[in-house]
Formats: sequence, C-alpha cells, structure tokens
Amino acid sequence: MIDLLRVCAAAGALTAATSLPAVAADFRFAGPLDAYTLDPHAVSNTLVFAVLRNVYEPLVQRGPDLTLQPVLATEWSQVDDLTWEFKLREGVSYSDGSAFNADDVVFSFERAKKGGMSSHLADIASIEKVDDLTIRLISDEPNPVLPNQIVNWFMVDGDWARDNGAVEPGQADNSTEGYANRNTLGTGPYIISGRDPGVRTDFSANADWWGERQGNVETASFFVISNPSTRVSALITGEVQMIDGVPPQDTARIEQTAGLRIAATPDLRTVYLQPDVLRDALLHGGGTDGNPFKDKRVREAMSLAIDTQAIQQRVMRGYSTPVGLPIAREVAGSTDELSAPAVTDVERARALMEEAGYADGFQVTLDCTNDRFMNDEATCLAIGSFLSQINIDITPRTQATARWAQQINPPGYNTSLAMLSYSPYTYDAHQFLTGIAVTRDEDGGRGAFNIGGYSNPEIDRLTTEIGAETDPEKRSALLEETLTILKEDHAFIPVHQLQILWGLQEGVDVVQLADLAYPLAWFTVPE
Repeated sequence: MIDLLRVCAAAGALTAATSLPAVAADFRFAGPLDAYTLDPHAVSNTLVFAVLRNVYEPLVQRGPDLTLQPVLATEWSQVDDLTWEFKLREGVSYSDGSAFNADDVVFSFERAKKGGMSSHLADIASIEKVDDLTIRLISDEPNPVLPNQIVNWFMVDGDWARDNGAVEPGQADNSTEGYANRNTLGTGPYIISGRDPGVRTDFSANADWWGERQGNVETASFFVISNPSTRVSALITGEVQMIDGVPPQDTARIEQTAGLRIAATPDLRTVYLQPDVLRDALLHGGGTDGNPFKDKRVREAMSLAIDTQAIQQRVMRGYSTPVGLPIAREVAGSTDELSAPAVTDVERARALMEEAGYADGFQVTLDCTNDRFMNDEATCLAIGSFLSQINIDITPRTQATARWAQQINPPGYNTSLAMLSYSPYTYDAHQFLTGIAVTRDEDGGRGAFNIGGYSNPEIDRLTTEIGAETDPEKRSALLEETLTILKEDHAFIPVHQLQILWGLQEGVDVVQLADLAYPLAWFTVPE
C-alpha cells in the first residue's frame, strides 16, 4: 500500500511554513485517478474540472442547490436576442496579486476556443469588451441557456500565459507538455502548493481570495490510489478522511466500520458505448471486410445483447440505473419513454446480425478505462461477455485514463469501439448534442468529442435549431425529436447512469455535486 503517512508528512512540511491560524483544518482525501493536466482549456474532462475548480474560477457556477450563482461575474442579462452581457466582479486578483479584468476574459475566450473546451463555447461567435468590468458574449443565433454552458470555462491571466509561453492550450489527448499543464495561477479559493502527478496534489488556502469559504479546510492533500481495496483500507485506517469511487461491493464494509459512513447521490454521468461509424474498415479488429458498425442493425443488435439489468445487479450491486439514452434521466430532454432501457433480446439480436450479413460475427477491440469511474473495468468485461453471444469477439483493452484519453481523444480518435461516459454539467441535452452527437467541425469546435465520428444532417440541423429556440415548450419538443432520432440510430449504446459514492469519516461534512466536483471551500472537517 502507498505510504500515505510519509506523503502526508511532506505535505505537512509545506503547510507548516504558511503560519496558518490555529483553527485551520487539514483535509486528506483520495480518488482513483489524477487530473491528467492542469491546463483549464485543454480538455473537457470531469476530473480536471473537479480539481481545477478549487484554483480557477468561471464567470458563473452551480451552487450547492444546483442553481446558477455569481462568481467572477456579479450579474448577467440578455441585452438582445444574440447578446449576453456580464458585469465582472470588482477588486478580484489572481493568487500572485495580478488584477483580474475584462482583458483576461477576452484572452480566456480566445484561448479556450482553440482547445478541448471549444465545444463549451461553440455557440458563442465572439466576445466584446465593453469596459474593464463588462464583457458581452455574442452568438450567431439566440441562445437562451448560454450561462448554463459556461460554468466550467475558467479564467486565465493573459499576462501570465504570455510570459510563460502558454498562450496556446494543451492538446486534449495530453500529447503536449506546456507550462500550463503543470502550473496554475487562478483567482480561486486555493492554490496548488505541491504536486506529484499521478500521486498527490496539495492545496493551500489563497489568502487573498475575494470570497469567503463556507467550510474550514485550509489545506488539503488529494492522493491518487488507483487500487479500490487500497483506497478503502486507507479510509478505514484513518490515513485519509474521504475516498471517492467506493466500490459498490465495499459499501457494507464501510458502513459497518465505526466512525465511517457512505454518502451517495445520483451522478449525471452516464456510461455508453460508441462504435466508430466513420472509417470504412475497423481500425482495431478483424474477421470481416469493411466496418460492420456502419450498419445500424449491428448497432441495434449490440444494444439488445447487452443485459444492463444484469450489470446493475451483479457488477454495480444496485448502484447504477440502466438507461435508454446516453444522458441521465435528470437532464432536460430526457423523458420516461426515451430513458427506458432496451429490453434484452438475444434471439432478436442474432437475427439482426444475420440480416446484416454478420451471423459469424467479427473481432474488435473495446477501449475502456480501469480507473475512471466505478467498476469501469468490470463493466467492460461484462459487456464483452454479452456481445460474445452474438459472435462479436471483444478484446478488452483497459488502460489508465491518461493513456486511454491520449489514444481515443481528438485529434486521433484512435479507436474502433470505446466505452465512454459523459456528464452534461448544464443539465441540458443540448450540451451533449453540441459536443458529442453533431458532425465533427474542427474549425467551429462542435462535435469535438464525437469519438465515433457519427454524422446525421438532421441531428445537426435540429441541434442548431434547439440552440436558438427561446420558447420552452417548442425547445422541449425539439429536444425530444432529436433524441428520438439519436436513439433509433443506435450510434450511442447506453449502459447505465452511475451514482456518486464517497466514503467519509464521521464529522466530515461535504457537498456532493452531480458533476463529481470536490468543492473544498464548502467542506467542513474536524479541527
């Protein structure tokens, strides 16, 4: 097991030098994987956001009650059909004392547009500086939900980036080694005071933060413990006070241990398969000519062959919900009918494979993570077993998230079949459609994380129409129409919606957000 006490001692030496108040509390927590970059504009990645939201800040964010709340913007309004105006907070500085102003927002917009965050800003055509504390975001079409789309767009000091050669964001696949990958400068409640990538990240309170922490965490150490059993043991022995990614099979053990408890809440994250439907031949597979995934009957057969109820019961121990869409039930656009999972029917699946000319099946590699979310590797193996019933011979390739992401993410999209997960932080299906379901547009940023290369002109048209529709009823109808087409195309094969499972020491009071964030400023721990 990792010697956390030794690592904690090193972190303690760091914090001791800052002369913290006597009431300061230190927090030690662990999760299965690290944020593989510290660049806030390199990639749209849940864990990267979870770590960086303590250091960098957006204009607006979701509060504990999930409503939008002001952060670096104090107010915002739609001044006309195409323009949103944001008033910036006065007197905000970065942790090195540099002043935050509208120039940084303009710089952060231009920088983020060039990186993996481009899909978040794809509906915004341009930015305008009105004065030092006012900016406007301008769209080509009306966008009634624009503030919801920018909660993870973090602000970067333009001078800092220019001085350190970090004007361009890192690549989403982490193939570039830039200054911002390993260094941070934000306006948030904490600074990163120490970091050993893949091992630990230390946080210290930003003494000059403009806001007021709701909790009492002054210093924190986040440890990466990929092995689930080791992670649970670290909680039980008191080496850490909280763990993320509790294996469902260990929840009873934690609850039966004096002084420990489980905190669970629905996760917006859904797990789904996406086959490569763009290439004319399997990149990682064989046993057939061409690309079987181009045939909708093959994709439907896969959906019918995977027993998601069995995965829920046997693999997830009840801590998941089978779904019929690649978005969670709580997301705007989902309906009871659309969310209903496919009913397993292996005989029908075999008939579809025969109709498509693949009765004898084919071989393909399924790219999965083994440390990204709860029981991901076990789910991957179970899917392979179910697909073998229709003669799809799966070779699971399970990897650490950092390597997996470098392989499958843009610009390479180096996969034939991937198990993915997604959490639309806007709580709106339009975000999924814009970033993942529409045809890839390298210049505009739409569809940047459409890993399988799915393209349907009708989906593209409807997604644009949804983005511009201001009437709530009409917008809901358009979302339902679009998701119906997407479901019938079977280009995304849903598995389940996850739950967030944290193991906690008694006395540790946390806020669990559906986007998996670790908002340290809202945590209270024993002093």
